[in-house]
This record gives sequence, structure tokens and C-alpha cells, in this order.
Amino acid sequence: MMETSRLYLRKMTQSDFPLLCRHLQDAEVMYAYEHAFSDAEVQEGIDKQLQRYRDDGFGVMAVILKENGELIGQCGLSMQPCKDREVLEIGYIFQKAYWHKGYATEAAIACKEYAFTELNADEVFSLIRDNNISSQNVAKRNGMSVVGNFVKHYWGIDMPHYIFSVKRTQT
Repeated sequence: MMETSRLYLRKMTQSDFPLLCRHLQDAEVMYAYEHAFSDAEVQEGIDKQLQRYRDDGFGVMAVILKENGELIGQCGLSMQPCKDREVLEIGYIFQKAYWHKGYATEAAIACKEYAFTELNADEVFSLIRDNNISSQNVAKRNGMSVVGNFVKHYWGIDMPHYIFSVKRTQT
């Protein structure tokens, strides 16, 4: 578990399913994915994180607002394909009601610090869709800058992405 001034980040559990559906099944929140997730896709996401916790010792976490204990989104670290290799990525998705309040930045910074101090990573990335300006701004506030781009083929669509990165020595 990680903690910031306003948030707890903890491992997802199966009981989080209905709470994760709040943002993963909201088409407006999921615009960068080109669709809201089905129940099966939400379940697949939970299963993938549970497997990552077992295999890698880390994964995307449930983000809990300290003031009321509500699950407001997800943020965490995972290995993701990027061009011809896998990179350690910080990813984040939050319920729309919690956008533009600094929560994504706060959680992403905590994940970056965890990657550098606990995982001894030299560099972390965020792979962000070219039309997702809000997430790009979070990456910039997390000390990242664009180091490249690539096209991810997902859901039958070619989706251009920027590769944001920050190295341990830059923080």
C-alpha cells in the first residue's frame, strides 16, 4: 500500500468490481480507449492486476480517497509493451467527478517515487494517447517529458501514443 496526503493506493480485490465499473464503464472517462468496458473487460482487468501482483510484486492499484474511503480510480505500475521492448509504466484512470483536483498527479508521483526507491527502477514511462491532453499534463507534472511516439493497435483501431519518460536522476 502507498499513501499520499489525500490518498491511499492499495491492491485491487475482487470486491472492487462494482466500484471499478464506475469509471471503466463510463464512455466519457474511457474515450482514449474508444469504448467503455463491458463487465467481462472489467473482470479481465482485475484478473490481470491480481496476476501482476503475484508475478511482478506490483501492479495497478485502487485509489482510495482518505476523507471518505471511496474508491475514486486506479493508478499504478505495470510492464507494458512499447515499440520493441517492455517498459515500466505509470498508468491512471479516475472517475470523472474526481478529474482536475490533482488526485491523478498525486497518485502518479507516489508511483514514480515507489518505482525509484522500492523497485530500484532507473526510468519510468507513461504511454499516453495523443488526444488525451489531461493525462499528458499529469505526466508533465510528474516530471516526465516526451521521448518518442508509437502506434498501438487496440480494439481494431490504430491509436497514436506519446512516450513520456523520467529517469531517476531527473527527479
